[in-house]
Amino acid sequence: MSDWIARSTLSEMLDSEARALLQGVHAGHFPRDSILFHPGDAVRGFAIVLSGRVGVYLTGPGGRDILLYDITPGQTCVQSTLGILGDEDYSAEAICETDCELALIPRDLFQRLLARSPAFRNFVFGAFAKRFQNMMHLLEQVAFVRVENRLARALLARVDDSGTVHATHQELATQVGTAREVVSRRLDTFAKRGLLRLERGSLEITDAAGLREFSENS
Repeated sequence: MSDWIARSTLSEMLDSEARALLQGVHAGHFPRDSILFHPGDAVRGFAIVLSGRVGVYLTGPGGRDILLYDITPGQTCVQSTLGILGDEDYSAEAICETDCELALIPRDLFQRLLARSPAFRNFVFGAFAKRFQNMMHLLEQVAFVRVENRLARALLARVDDSGTVHATHQELATQVGTAREVVSRRLDTFAKRGLLRLERGSLEITDAAGLREFSENS
């Protein structure tokens, strides 16, 4: 068995035929900031993330980015699934947020597995449904939740054990789907309320309870 199969979420669900078909697929290492695909690229295969985190971003006409979703071990890429099934090119960009290890199942092999392995098919469509629900949640957040509430939730999700959030204003803007200038103004407001302290390239949460209460008000 290829080493990556034993370490993937597929390990316990694949039948012997599917395992045999995957023997020729090898995993590769990609350093942080590697771009896995651009908008307009043809979909070459179905990626299995073994370690690390990949961010998938959509860029608007004005150049502003929004984070559609992250891919971590056990999760799949909606863009890749749609591209293979619908024969469409990528419409977003995928970037390695950390050092990553990935295995890429070529599209022809992916389609064979989908047709011949019920376990693989259940994995693909189950993960696809869960990911699609997450994207619907993102749409709901952007459409109906105020920027300051989305920002508060993003800060709480990224804070480490020391109470620090290591992120630039642009990174936060991309995560919550707004402009950097808007995030900067909201962070200044949070700082004036005593919820956080701004630093260069990071910020310190000084009132987590207050920020959490703020995040729950929509």
